[in-house]
Amino acid sequence: MKGKPEGSARREAAKLFLCGDVMTGRGIDQILPHPSDPLIYEPYARSAGAYVVLAEAAHGPLPRGADFTYIWGDVLEELQIMAPDMNIINLETSVTKSDDFWKGKGINYRMHPDNIPCLTVAGIDCCALANNHVLDWGYAGLVETMTTLEQVGIGYAGAGRNRAAAEAPAILRLNDDGRVLVFGFGTETCGIPVRWAASTQEPGINLIRDYSDTTVRSIAEWVRKYKESGDIAIASIHWGENWGYDVSMEERIFAHNLIDRADIDLIHGHSSHHVKGIEVYRDKLILYGCGDFLNDYEGISGYEEFRADLGLMYFALIDRLSGCLLELTMTPTQIKHFKVNRAAKSDAQWLQDLLNREGKAFDTATAMDDEERLLLRVNART
Repeated sequence: MKGKPEGSARREAAKLFLCGDVMTGRGIDQILPHPSDPLIYEPYARSAGAYVVLAEAAHGPLPRGADFTYIWGDVLEELQIMAPDMNIINLETSVTKSDDFWKGKGINYRMHPDNIPCLTVAGIDCCALANNHVLDWGYAGLVETMTTLEQVGIGYAGAGRNRAAAEAPAILRLNDDGRVLVFGFGTETCGIPVRWAASTQEPGINLIRDYSDTTVRSIAEWVRKYKESGDIAIASIHWGENWGYDVSMEERIFAHNLIDRADIDLIHGHSSHHVKGIEVYRDKLILYGCGDFLNDYEGISGYEEFRADLGLMYFALIDRLSGCLLELTMTPTQIKHFKVNRAAKSDAQWLQDLLNREGKAFDTATAMDDEERLLLRVNART
């Protein structure tokens, strides 16, 4: 990883904000101005309001009809301070009024389309949709999700009205005509049903079946079709189990192959409910698991040792000519009261210790600055 850019070099860079799963459905949706019908079809709950009750039992009263800025807590100020060029999230919910829930799935997230300002108020530029909740309310729910995002000018990747559209990237334009291309991928390893794969004539997600050479070659063809000189290409991948820090050798080789052979510049991995280790390979950033950024899990017991309430705002400064990582700054966060807050210093330290422990396998570590943000260090060179 190169040193901090200065002067004209900084003008050739793009700063990207990335985070993990943003789950604005179910309980979160119930406290927003336009809550969906709370009926859900889980074996342990029949109302989305049950998650509001659990959170209130744990941490006290929550608002109803909350302002659209509420759920972002301290995030909006931090975005203003850090001033990224693009804001990219994994949207882990459908945005729909559809009642056609996916039978037998067990959990079905949805947010009412009239609550979409909760994304626009945060300046979200792109939502990765190739995940295991975007079709929770059927094909009609997916189409309405995409339509709603289109109506407010938010790009999306990894889903489409047919396979070609699902494979195509979101094309995000920087202020000076530079571009960021976001390709979205989902895998069966995180619980995505095979039937959710888009077909030539039906909507769905961009589901990759394995990490084979054939898959890499196919992705390389998609990237070559769209990528031009100076573009930054991101592979946003929903993969792996919800819990556990292990990064399989298969995942690691796949990520390396996407960089070596498919001209991908940054891997944006998600699905794990907690932060995982970070790698920089050939000066390209690999986020194996960004963790949950916003959810309605407060008051639910289990897996406490993973501290799923803690997350990170990833601010990656990328050289636009080479796609190389110049700098990665991370702001520690905590989910509490159904909003994203700056983490306390002790919790920021917990995240630093975690990244340093898990980063040993990747020769990465972090340092904490005076503002309690974490700075990535690679091979102790910077």
